[in-house]
Amino acid sequence: MLSVAEALSRVLALVAPLDVEEVALRHAAGRVLARPLTARRTQPPVPVSAMDGYALRAADAQPGTSLRLIGTAQAGDGFDGPVGAGEAVRIFTGAPLPDGADSILIQEEAEADGSRIAAQVQPAPGQHIRPAGGDFHAGAQIDAPQRIGPHLLALMAAMNIDRVPVARQPIVALIPTGDELVWPGTEPGRHQIVTSNNFGLAALLEQAGARPRLLPIARDVPEALRAALRLAASADMIVTLGGASVGAYDLVQQVFVAAGMKLDFWRIAMRPGKPLMAGLVGGVPMLGLPGNPVSAIVCGHLFLRPAIDAALGLPAGPLPRRTALLDTDLGANGPREHYMRAHLQDGRIRPFARQDSSLLTVLAEANALMIRPPHQPEISAGNRMEYVSLFL
Repeated sequence: MLSVAEALSRVLALVAPLDVEEVALRHAAGRVLARPLTARRTQPPVPVSAMDGYALRAADAQPGTSLRLIGTAQAGDGFDGPVGAGEAVRIFTGAPLPDGADSILIQEEAEADGSRIAAQVQPAPGQHIRPAGGDFHAGAQIDAPQRIGPHLLALMAAMNIDRVPVARQPIVALIPTGDELVWPGTEPGRHQIVTSNNFGLAALLEQAGARPRLLPIARDVPEALRAALRLAASADMIVTLGGASVGAYDLVQQVFVAAGMKLDFWRIAMRPGKPLMAGLVGGVPMLGLPGNPVSAIVCGHLFLRPAIDAALGLPAGPLPRRTALLDTDLGANGPREHYMRAHLQDGRIRPFARQDSSLLTVLAEANALMIRPPHQPEISAGNRMEYVSLFL
């Protein structure tokens, strides 16, 4: 069986970056910038005041010196004229610095008396002035690729950018399989369960920047799987849930290979998630995830999240691993790399006692997956353990 690292490498080799589309700035949040952007203006375009006060020549503002007020400047409406010797202009934050002035005397350090002011302290030249281009100059670049968050979006707006080239969001078809499944909101039969991993994976995909497409449940007959494959034909990636193991009713591999899938691998040395399958169907990447909900969602974090990064043109690879102090003693691990649901707090990590791959309650409480190497012997509290975060 393949290691997790080798399996991920082979999954990423199946995925190619998607094409680029242009969207309005307002709709660029959360998308991936596909090409560098260039500032169309300088910010600020001219020197401006950083404080409310008085624009003047620093050399004139000796303590106790009386200066004549000759006008007012405010943001969006500057003073039209120069500031000469012994003169000052009432100025507000963001207003352009008048010609001839080289400093701002803040209002708390001045005494106003009608049309004159007296400085209480002498400001230094350049004090409380934001220079032209102090934030950025026209021609400055925003590098790509990178995800567009609120701060980057604000910078784009300030650069006078209104259209943004972004990677097209991959459409991912999710196909739940199994006669035992029913849709949420319906009444399950005695031997049925409510499908859940497709909803968890859809949320994970949306957070990663993809557009999930939830397809109907495919029953355990070849005709249903073939119909599901036809519905998924226009997707950029196909993900099946369940049916990838070796049981008599696990038909996904059989049907997809008959439909032309080039199988890359099947089964990996990890827990949970051993029956993972990957390949290409008509040139479209396909992942067959386990049917157990926890196994499917853990595989979603470890394989789908990097695959979506690759489709969006981002650097793609294993999720970042960090370390924390183990908070409990553990027995020996088996032959597979074990991704244990765990709680991380204040630099300490504690895996949950129950690790059965069907327990969604445990997954819902976890904020990390603690990683145990294959055949790791007994280990005591206080050792450092690797983990990956369950949050994007």
